[in-house]
Amino acid sequence: MTDKKRLHILLIGSGGREHALAWKMAQSPRLGRLSIAPGNAGTARVGTNVNLLTDDFDAIGRFVEAEGVDLIVVGPEDPLVAGIADYFRSDRAPRRVPVVGPVSSGARLEGSKDFAKAFMLRHNIPTARHRSFTAAEADTAELYLATLRPPYVLKADGPAAGKGVLIVDSLNEAREGLRRMLGGLFGESSRTVVIEEYLDGIECSVFVLTDGRHYVTLPEAKDYKRVGEGNTGLNTGGMGAVSPVSFADADFMRKVDERIVRPTIEGLKAEGIDYCGFIFFGLINVGGEPMVIEYNCRMGDPETEVVMPRLAEDLVELLEATVEGRLETRPAVLDQRAATAVVLTSGGYPEAYEKGKVITGLDDPRVADSLVFHAGTKAAPDGTTLTAGGRVLAVCALGDTVGEALSEAYRGAETIAFEKKYYRRDIGFDL
Repeated sequence: MTDKKRLHILLIGSGGREHALAWKMAQSPRLGRLSIAPGNAGTARVGTNVNLLTDDFDAIGRFVEAEGVDLIVVGPEDPLVAGIADYFRSDRAPRRVPVVGPVSSGARLEGSKDFAKAFMLRHNIPTARHRSFTAAEADTAELYLATLRPPYVLKADGPAAGKGVLIVDSLNEAREGLRRMLGGLFGESSRTVVIEEYLDGIECSVFVLTDGRHYVTLPEAKDYKRVGEGNTGLNTGGMGAVSPVSFADADFMRKVDERIVRPTIEGLKAEGIDYCGFIFFGLINVGGEPMVIEYNCRMGDPETEVVMPRLAEDLVELLEATVEGRLETRPAVLDQRAATAVVLTSGGYPEAYEKGKVITGLDDPRVADSLVFHAGTKAAPDGTTLTAGGRVLAVCALGDTVGEALSEAYRGAETIAFEKKYYRRDIGFDL
């Protein structure tokens, strides 16, 4: 990629995160073609959807070779944990192509919470005390639970689409939840369970893009996981997000950089893990001190939907510098306005919900000042847009203040309609 030709990029994924990434890439003069596999009705507006499964590496490889793809960007965690970056570095691939996303050894930061916790301890990165248990150790796990104060935090070791966490207030509930998780509540992901000390504070997310040596720190964000207002109800993949985060001031972010981000990058390098891609730091502010709740090996969703609008740089150029190993350690250049996202979901989500509902209002003038990123949507043969998932759309907006941005996003959320639409009406109001 040294001839500076315009690039053909293949983006892997189909959610709101991928639509936001595609939207940002499409603004770059460095972009030649943008293919999204499999994409959704929104990504089709900024690139070309390709009917490929995200875990079918051989089919992806054949497409890469046939279509002359120059760069692969991976949105979701599952292909990363399964080794897509390893595949395109190997002779198994029809053609080797650089991938923005870590090899499987790096993706273990997300793929195994047990590994991530041990990594943090090895590199003196602040996090909650914890222990990991398998089904054979259930009795010992219950004894460990009894040493902790409520509430109790239980996490599936493996990926569970952002839902593999139980936080309960009573010891009996914790014991019951532990048995259910070890019994396969989250499938293979919860065959090992991490029990953590509960940390009391406000959460936020910090993202970096790294070439393995240097890193660019992207805008921070705060997301809202619970389905119900007031942070009640079941965990979801995310009901909304805001950026910036009021408490993440210069002093807090300095601590994040010195105590968390830099030791993580240096730790990966020291352990021989060639990490190229995004790192998501799920943080909590405990009395002004940042601590790590979890790592993810990709951008968050719906946080990406507020991070990308605030990124005042060419994303394609950053991605190109990443795979070429020429990033510089620095903060990203930002749009100083605030960005907010309100997620519209199908009724019943995160449990059973219906698909195939007609979406109206996407082209309404009242939505014109919003950015609408598609998540669970598909285009019908007659040109209408249909719901195709639990999280359907992220309605986003920019404003001089978080309040202004929220007002605009909520106007769009109210205007767009589909049967059994649901959204939280308190996103951002706790800041």
